[in-house]
Amino acid sequence: MFQVTEKPLTLEEFLELPETKPASEFINNKIIQKPMPKGKHSSLQSRLVAWINQVALERELAHGFTELRCTFGGRSIIPDVSVFSWKRIPLDADGEIANDFITYPDWTIEILSPGQSNSKIISNILHCLDYGTQLGWLLDPSEKLAIAFLPKHRPIEISGDQKLPVPDFLELDLTASQMFGWLKKNVSRD
Repeated sequence: MFQVTEKPLTLEEFLELPETKPASEFINNKIIQKPMPKGKHSSLQSRLVAWINQVALERELAHGFTELRCTFGGRSIIPDVSVFSWKRIPLDADGEIANDFITYPDWTIEILSPGQSNSKIISNILHCLDYGTQLGWLLDPSEKLAIAFLPKHRPIEISGDQKLPVPDFLELDLTASQMFGWLKKNVSRD
Protein backbone atom coordinates (compact mmCIF):
# COMPACT_ATOMS: atom_id res chain seq x y z
CA MET A 1 0.00 0.00 0.00
CA PHE A 2 1.18 3.52 -0.78
CA GLN A 3 2.18 5.75 2.10
CA VAL A 4 0.65 9.20 2.34
CA THR A 5 3.39 11.75 1.75
CA GLU A 6 3.66 15.08 3.52
CA LYS A 7 2.52 16.85 0.37
CA PRO A 8 -0.83 15.32 -0.59
CA LEU A 9 -1.26 14.22 -4.17
CA THR A 10 -3.84 15.74 -6.45
CA LEU A 11 -6.28 13.55 -8.34
CA GLU A 12 -4.44 14.36 -11.56
CA GLU A 13 -1.08 13.28 -10.02
CA PHE A 14 -2.67 10.06 -8.77
CA LEU A 15 -4.01 9.25 -12.24
CA GLU A 16 -0.47 9.57 -13.65
CA LEU A 17 0.89 6.90 -11.27
CA PRO A 18 1.30 3.32 -12.54
CA GLU A 19 -1.54 0.94 -11.69
CA THR A 20 -1.05 -1.32 -8.68
CA LYS A 21 -2.08 -4.92 -8.02
CA PRO A 22 -4.45 -5.05 -6.30
CA ALA A 23 -5.78 -1.74 -7.58
CA SER A 24 -5.62 1.50 -5.61
CA GLU A 25 -8.33 4.10 -5.26
CA PHE A 26 -8.02 7.84 -4.61
CA ILE A 27 -10.41 8.88 -1.84
CA ASN A 28 -10.28 12.12 0.16
CA ASN A 29 -6.79 12.91 -1.17
CA LYS A 30 -5.48 9.51 0.00
CA ILE A 31 -4.39 6.46 -1.93
CA ILE A 32 -6.11 3.35 -0.60
CA GLN A 33 -5.29 -0.08 -1.98
CA LYS A 34 -8.21 -2.45 -2.39
CA PRO A 35 -7.89 -5.91 -0.85
CA MET A 36 -7.23 -8.85 -3.17
CA PRO A 37 -10.57 -10.55 -3.96
CA LYS A 38 -11.09 -14.02 -2.52
CA GLY A 39 -13.21 -16.94 -3.76
CA LYS A 40 -16.72 -15.85 -2.72
CA HIS A 41 -16.08 -12.28 -3.82
CA SER A 42 -14.73 -13.35 -7.21
CA SER A 43 -17.52 -15.85 -7.80
CA LEU A 44 -20.29 -13.35 -7.04
CA GLN A 45 -18.58 -10.66 -9.10
CA SER A 46 -18.22 -12.78 -12.23
CA ARG A 47 -21.72 -14.27 -11.97
CA LEU A 48 -23.32 -10.85 -11.43
CA VAL A 49 -21.66 -9.33 -14.49
CA ALA A 50 -22.61 -12.34 -16.61
CA TRP A 51 -26.21 -12.18 -15.34
CA ILE A 52 -26.48 -8.44 -16.02
CA ASN A 53 -24.80 -8.55 -19.43
CA GLN A 54 -26.81 -11.56 -20.61
CA VAL A 55 -29.87 -9.30 -20.75
CA ALA A 56 -28.36 -5.82 -20.97
CA LEU A 57 -25.89 -6.18 -23.87
CA GLU A 58 -28.11 -8.04 -26.31
CA ARG A 59 -30.90 -5.49 -25.92
CA GLU A 60 -28.45 -2.54 -25.82
CA LEU A 61 -29.75 -1.44 -22.43
CA ALA A 62 -26.53 -1.34 -20.42
CA HIS A 63 -23.06 -2.79 -19.96
CA GLY A 64 -21.71 -4.27 -16.73
CA PHE A 65 -17.98 -4.04 -16.03
CA THR A 66 -15.75 -5.57 -13.37
CA GLU A 67 -13.05 -3.56 -11.60
CA LEU A 68 -13.51 -0.49 -13.82
CA ARG A 69 -11.88 2.74 -12.67
CA CYS A 70 -14.47 5.53 -12.45
CA THR A 71 -13.14 9.03 -11.81
CA PHE A 72 -15.54 11.80 -10.79
CA GLY A 73 -16.23 14.25 -8.00
CA GLY A 74 -12.61 14.35 -6.81
CA ARG A 75 -12.35 10.56 -6.38
CA SER A 76 -11.08 7.72 -8.51
CA ILE A 77 -12.77 4.52 -7.39
CA ILE A 78 -13.00 0.98 -8.68
CA PRO A 79 -16.35 -0.61 -7.86
CA ASP A 80 -16.40 -4.40 -7.93
CA VAL A 81 -19.14 -4.11 -10.56
CA SER A 82 -20.18 -0.92 -12.31
CA VAL A 83 -23.08 -0.78 -14.74
CA PHE A 84 -23.58 1.98 -17.28
CA SER A 85 -26.81 2.52 -19.17
CA TRP A 86 -26.24 2.13 -22.90
CA LYS A 87 -26.47 5.85 -23.68
CA ARG A 88 -23.92 6.75 -20.95
CA ILE A 89 -21.10 4.39 -21.95
CA PRO A 90 -18.11 6.64 -22.74
CA LEU A 91 -16.78 6.24 -26.27
CA ASP A 92 -13.47 7.24 -27.79
CA ALA A 93 -12.93 9.04 -31.12
CA ASP A 94 -13.29 5.72 -33.00
CA GLY A 95 -16.71 5.03 -31.46
CA GLU A 96 -15.28 2.24 -29.28
CA ILE A 97 -15.66 1.92 -25.53
CA ALA A 98 -13.28 4.45 -23.96
CA ASN A 99 -10.40 3.42 -21.74
CA ASP A 100 -11.04 6.20 -19.24
CA PHE A 101 -14.43 6.56 -17.57
CA ILE A 102 -14.49 10.09 -16.16
CA THR A 103 -18.01 9.72 -14.84
CA TYR A 104 -20.15 7.88 -12.29
CA PRO A 105 -21.73 4.47 -12.92
CA ASP A 106 -25.51 4.21 -13.10
CA TRP A 107 -25.37 1.19 -10.77
CA THR A 108 -22.51 0.36 -8.43
CA ILE A 109 -22.08 -3.00 -6.72
CA GLU A 110 -19.58 -3.64 -3.94
CA ILE A 111 -18.89 -7.08 -2.48
CA LEU A 112 -17.51 -7.17 1.04
CA SER A 113 -14.29 -9.13 1.39
CA PRO A 114 -13.00 -10.50 4.71
CA GLY A 115 -11.23 -7.73 6.61
CA GLN A 116 -12.52 -4.98 4.33
CA SER A 117 -13.90 -1.77 5.82
CA ASN A 118 -17.70 -1.40 5.61
CA SER A 119 -17.40 2.36 6.07
CA LYS A 120 -15.05 2.81 3.09
CA ILE A 121 -17.35 0.81 0.83
CA ILE A 122 -20.47 2.64 2.02
CA SER A 123 -18.68 5.97 1.59
CA ASN A 124 -17.92 5.09 -2.05
CA ILE A 125 -21.53 4.04 -2.69
CA LEU A 126 -22.84 7.27 -1.14
CA HIS A 127 -20.34 9.28 -3.21
CA CYS A 128 -21.70 7.61 -6.35
CA LEU A 129 -25.30 8.39 -5.33
CA ASP A 130 -24.36 12.04 -4.70
CA TYR A 131 -23.15 12.34 -8.31
CA GLY A 132 -26.04 10.63 -10.10
CA THR A 133 -25.81 6.87 -9.58
CA GLN A 134 -29.31 5.37 -9.47
CA LEU A 135 -28.59 2.34 -7.28
CA GLY A 136 -25.89 0.88 -5.09
CA TRP A 137 -25.62 -2.62 -3.67
CA LEU A 138 -23.42 -3.72 -0.80
CA LEU A 139 -23.22 -7.51 -0.72
CA ASP A 140 -22.02 -9.45 2.31
CA PRO A 141 -21.43 -13.08 1.30
CA SER A 142 -20.72 -14.25 4.85
CA GLU A 143 -24.06 -12.92 6.12
CA LYS A 144 -25.96 -13.71 2.88
CA LEU A 145 -27.22 -10.14 3.06
CA ALA A 146 -27.57 -7.40 0.47
CA ILE A 147 -28.09 -3.75 1.29
CA ALA A 148 -29.55 -1.55 -1.43
CA PHE A 149 -28.84 2.17 -1.51
CA LEU A 150 -31.13 4.49 -3.46
CA PRO A 151 -30.84 8.28 -3.72
CA LYS A 152 -32.65 10.08 -0.89
CA HIS A 153 -33.86 6.82 0.75
CA ARG A 154 -32.67 4.90 3.75
CA PRO A 155 -30.75 1.70 2.96
CA ILE A 156 -32.85 -1.44 2.47
CA GLU A 157 -31.76 -4.85 3.78
CA ILE A 158 -32.55 -7.71 1.44
CA SER A 159 -32.21 -11.40 2.24
CA GLY A 160 -33.83 -14.75 1.55
CA ASP A 161 -36.53 -14.72 -1.11
CA GLN A 162 -36.75 -10.93 -1.28
CA LYS A 163 -36.18 -9.53 -4.77
CA LEU A 164 -33.19 -7.29 -5.28
CA PRO A 165 -33.95 -3.86 -6.75
CA VAL A 166 -32.45 -3.03 -10.13
CA PRO A 167 -32.18 0.28 -11.99
CA ASP A 168 -35.15 1.47 -14.05
CA PHE A 169 -33.35 0.85 -17.35
CA LEU A 170 -33.04 -2.92 -16.72
CA GLU A 171 -35.60 -5.68 -16.40
CA LEU A 172 -33.90 -8.27 -14.26
CA ASP A 173 -35.35 -10.59 -11.65
CA LEU A 174 -33.17 -11.98 -8.85
CA THR A 175 -33.66 -12.78 -5.18
CA ALA A 176 -30.97 -12.66 -2.52
CA SER A 177 -31.22 -16.46 -2.11
CA GLN A 178 -30.72 -17.04 -5.82
CA MET A 179 -27.71 -14.72 -5.91
CA PHE A 180 -26.01 -16.13 -2.83
CA GLY A 181 -26.89 -19.63 -4.09
CA TRP A 182 -24.32 -18.97 -6.84
CA LEU A 183 -21.68 -19.57 -4.15
CA LYS A 184 -22.48 -23.29 -4.06
CA LYS A 185 -20.28 -25.44 -6.27
CA ASN A 186 -23.16 -27.32 -7.91
CA VAL A 187 -25.18 -24.30 -8.86
CA SER A 188 -27.70 -24.20 -11.69
CA ARG A 189 -27.62 -21.47 -14.34
CA ASP A 190 -30.59 -19.55 -12.77
